[in-house]
Amino acid sequence: MSDLTADNGEQDHEKYSTVGSYVREGEEYDRDTTYIEDRIVADPEHAQLSPGAQAWPVEPGRYRLVAARACPWANRTLIVRRLLGLEDAISLGLAGPTHDARSWRFDLDPDGRDPVLGTQRLQENYFARFPGYPRGITVPAMVDAPTGQVVTNDFAQMTEDFATEWREYQRDGAPDLWPAELVEEMRPVMRRVYTEINNGVYRCGFAGSQEAYDAAYERLWAGLDWVEERLATRRYLMGEHITEADVRLFTTLVRFDPVHVSHFKASRNKLTEMPNLWGYARDLFQTPGFGDTVDFQQIKDHYFVVHRDINPSGIVPLGPDLTNWTTPHGRQALGGSPFAPGATPPGPVRPQERVLAEHTPLTD
Repeated sequence: MSDLTADNGEQDHEKYSTVGSYVREGEEYDRDTTYIEDRIVADPEHAQLSPGAQAWPVEPGRYRLVAARACPWANRTLIVRRLLGLEDAISLGLAGPTHDARSWRFDLDPDGRDPVLGTQRLQENYFARFPGYPRGITVPAMVDAPTGQVVTNDFAQMTEDFATEWREYQRDGAPDLWPAELVEEMRPVMRRVYTEINNGVYRCGFAGSQEAYDAAYERLWAGLDWVEERLATRRYLMGEHITEADVRLFTTLVRFDPVHVSHFKASRNKLTEMPNLWGYARDLFQTPGFGDTVDFQQIKDHYFVVHRDINPSGIVPLGPDLTNWTTPHGRQALGGSPFAPGATPPGPVRPQERVLAEHTPLTD
């Protein structure tokens, strides 16, 4: 998602009509959290839905996940899809890292069109279902490939449904990212991660006054100090193995030093200066399914080029040095393992989905 059209909680086009209109003078940042709440489920007749939402049937090969490596919310779907081995069941379309007020563009594809959907912009797929759709054109989005119509852009529900509704099509050895015995504790943890950290960096970056920024800054760092302390005695957020809670925190952490410290003024200290969070972030980055979905160059291109009211020049920093992401993390000392007994890492990344070698410190 993004304020204009896809990365940080889109606002509608009447409020934000040109690239760079992210800060509203004198106001704190208020994310638009109204999404298309339809769900793709295994049993549409008995699905639990929000009022007015529609249930779509799980069908392998029918839906296309449209994502952008630049966007943290979309990055979640890339990680979960890969961890669960849903590549054959759910195809992937990738938008480029920059966009204008009309939406994310398929400018990474040779002819500027998604090869399955045939569209140049994700906006076309929203309009195919909702002509003149008035809200932000956000990623990630699930699109019904036969009709080209958007199904849902509810990113939080999307990954939960990947884990729970698509079980029949997950790979052998797929991890359980929503362990039943942890769900009751996980939900408030993930809610706090979202409000204080995932969205907290945006409240800092898009604050429209010094007062709004100061309050956002204090709130963000209270959240980061909370997870730093929590990770002192446990390898992962929920204990000994990865869960969806870790996916949700990771996508903010991996963007923190390259973007948030400078661009969003979240500058009390760097991630590399927080021993537990830095070790934890490297532990996840080096786990198959996490770091191999991260394109640092696209991340920087998005934030520094698109947010022109924060960075008027559009200059993209050359740094920081990323080789430290592959250094030993030492988190094994806390016990546990990325994958619970019976679960295994995903296999190699498919060639067509690999991050360019010059955009990642990982090597094959």
